[in-house]
Amino acid sequence: MTTSKKLLNSPDTAVTDALRGLVLTFGHLQRLDGSPQIKVVINRNHDKSKVAVISGGGSGHEPAHAGYVGDGMLAAAVCGDIFASPSTEAVLAAIRAVTGPAGCLLVVKNYTGDRLNFGLAVEQALAEGLMVEMVVVGEDVAIECPSPIAGRRGLAGTVLVHKAAGAAAARGASLAEVAGIASRVAGAMATMGVGLTVCTLPGKSTSDRLGPDEVELGLGIHGEPGRTKESPPPPAGELVQRMLVQLTSGPFFRLKAEPRVILLVNNLGGTPPLELSVVTGEALTVLRRAYGAAVDRLFVGPYMTSLDMAGMSITLLSYDLEDEHHREGWDDLLELLDSPTVAPGWVGAGLGRVAVPGPYDPSSYDDIPAPLPLRDNEIEIPPPPEEEKEEEAPPPPPPPPQRRESSSSSSSSSSDDEEEPVPPSPPPPPPPPKLNPGEILGRCLLAAAESLLAAAPALDEMDAKVGDGDCGSTVASAASAIVRHLDAGEMALYAPATVALQLARCVRNAVGGSSGALYDILLTAAARQLKAGPTYDVSPKDWTEAFSAGLAAVQKYGCADIGCRTMLDALLPARDALIASLETGGDAAAAAAAAADAAEAGADATRGMSATAGRSSYVPAEVLAEVADPGATAAAVWLRAVARVLQPQDE
Repeated sequence: MTTSKKLLNSPDTAVTDALRGLVLTFGHLQRLDGSPQIKVVINRNHDKSKVAVISGGGSGHEPAHAGYVGDGMLAAAVCGDIFASPSTEAVLAAIRAVTGPAGCLLVVKNYTGDRLNFGLAVEQALAEGLMVEMVVVGEDVAIECPSPIAGRRGLAGTVLVHKAAGAAAARGASLAEVAGIASRVAGAMATMGVGLTVCTLPGKSTSDRLGPDEVELGLGIHGEPGRTKESPPPPAGELVQRMLVQLTSGPFFRLKAEPRVILLVNNLGGTPPLELSVVTGEALTVLRRAYGAAVDRLFVGPYMTSLDMAGMSITLLSYDLEDEHHREGWDDLLELLDSPTVAPGWVGAGLGRVAVPGPYDPSSYDDIPAPLPLRDNEIEIPPPPEEEKEEEAPPPPPPPPQRRESSSSSSSSSSDDEEEPVPPSPPPPPPPPKLNPGEILGRCLLAAAESLLAAAPALDEMDAKVGDGDCGSTVASAASAIVRHLDAGEMALYAPATVALQLARCVRNAVGGSSGALYDILLTAAARQLKAGPTYDVSPKDWTEAFSAGLAAVQKYGCADIGCRTMLDALLPARDALIASLETGGDAAAAAAAAADAAEAGADATRGMSATAGRSSYVPAEVLAEVADPGATAAAVWLRAVARVLQPQDE
């Protein structure tokens, strides 16, 4: 293998250099400051009175995503390094930069890193009071039975969602309307690709995974393995016909007879225009002859590439599906796709249209970055609640002195001697001072953190058998950070919503990986729910609703549920037990104990459970049968610690 030749200054600066060149070429584009950590391109002409549509992801798919920034498409694009998700901080910076009172929509390709990082930014933006929605696009049909957590990959069809949503926002549609259009388009597409070569990353050796006489159907846009390899490569017509059969006969996308469709033929980066034209002609012929399809719009070109990969993908979009009962909205969709845009990456050829920017004026093109719309990084901490001053009750009157008769029994002495007073009994000792809610919360947090620190070695040992061996170390890092903040008195324990945000920041700064992101999402969503209620007097019902809101966010962005062998196998039963206990009249202590019991049972039930996410999905079943899921076990550990704190002191 040999190192590939690239027209770059350095592989390390490839993305920032490319964005600089793009911004200098098109005057309406501007970078946000904060490079290289924050690689965000915004439309400097964006009207904040309208919904902002934002997308992004790893670089290497140009013109996606920065090439689709401009009036009529995206208000901002968030770029990661090559094939790497952008950071949550970068996504949040983009949201803050372009979001006005109309809100913003994030369009995200269905990859775990993108879902989690964009999703966490959404939760943080919502906590700041911004209106934000997110639509995840996954239209790949190459994998027949994708993991329920990983789902279907987001491919070139995502660009059609960009265009439809951006055009709807430009004409003044509400956030709910824009999100609805994006969701419907995302659910009415199918894409399949074929690779003649595997892409080569800058500075890396060329791959020999595909032989000189092989093609791979279903190859991913990051070079992930596809569905099948073919050797020798079939003729273009046969290849296209097989791809269209796969597109339209699977469980995700079934066309009715004589459908109206939109066809997008995407160049994956290294395919000559001559070959792409051959493929397009074959696709049109098969669709018309075999399916009786009316191709209402045709788009051909490099929309979602994979660096230098030779190959192409075919995307079909149609509302004439077997599970659709009407074609309502189709003509409106065509208008949205036809509407002009100045986004430089939109190839509006064929039956579409593209707006023409004015003549090049070098004086109006610059690379001066826009300042980051930084907000105070300090979490807003409300003042402590005013202590209620209890009216001092008047001291009780002294008890009357008790009298006793003289020991003398003679009548003369009893008449002569007065009765002697008996001194009063000493008052009972005062009851121990009652803890206020903030003190109880502090004890719960400390107990949870200390329990995780104590369990860390055992959790690492469990994870070494079914994962990468760092579950205990990971939760211990978060627990140590929490203990430090508690010891320093930095937690606003009297204000639960604020504490939840502080905990989220602790986890965010201390823990990486998916588990850190998921707990961050849980705590941020819980904080938003708590913020909607009372600031100080939070009831067990309020806590349960916040816990439920946090878990709903984890399910939304993590795409997991009970039975997937994750921490949710402990946390979701705990939530259900909390709700059931409170509904039957249980107090906080009883509800917490029931939740801990349910979490422990749920964690234990993961033994032998098939894993559908993470590294455990590669572990043999016989090994999984011996070990409970470490993430679920960790959740059960801290829930039990909280339950112990809440038990009455005399137990």
